Amino acid sequence: MRLGLYGGSFDPIHNGHLEPVVHAVEQLGLDRVLYLPTANPPHKPERVFAPALRRFAMVELALLDEERLQVSDFELEAGPSFTVDTIEHFRGRMPEAELHLLIGADSLAEIESWRRPEDILAAAHLAVLQRPDWDREAVLGKLSPGTRERLTGDRLTWIDNPPLAISASEIRRRLGAGEDVPVHWAPPSVLKYALKYSLYS
Repeated sequence: MRLGLYGGSFDPIHNGHLEPVVHAVEQLGLDRVLYLPTANPPHKPERVFAPALRRFAMVELALLDEERLQVSDFELEAGPSFTVDTIEHFRGRMPEAELHLLIGADSLAEIESWRRPEDILAAAHLAVLQRPDWDREAVLGKLSPGTRERLTGDRLTWIDNPPLAISASEIRRRLGAGEDVPVHWAPPSVLKYALKYSLYS
């Protein structure tokens, strides 16, 4: 089993969270990717999010047509969720699985500020999704020599996905203002759900 783990607030989930992951599935031959909506992202303590269960439901809607993309409720507990704990949980449940942590290039640049980054790098392969305005060499240049050394060989894969300039904050703003959201930004079911429950107004 080649298992991908992809965490985030997904507030709301949009095509920038979907299309790059489909590229990762194909490029890495992943059997499954678990999306992990986070109840309380520890790196965004000041932000107010849509309710966690609502964000979970939007992820479920977005993934209905993608057989290998599924959603997990593991990070929906009340406390902050740390990536290293999630990896260790799935390592314990699926000891034979090859774990791939899917992160954006912007997150790779900050990974040394995460809890126990050395354990993350030891336990999972990193699959880095391209983001607009994040140059590969510039990202690597933000990491210490020790971290770059740990990311040699197959420990780090750059996914060949077209970077999508889609902003969740702009989607929230447009929904809250009653403005149209471009159809290529997010699955229609997600936008209808957000409007039905007035998540951003």
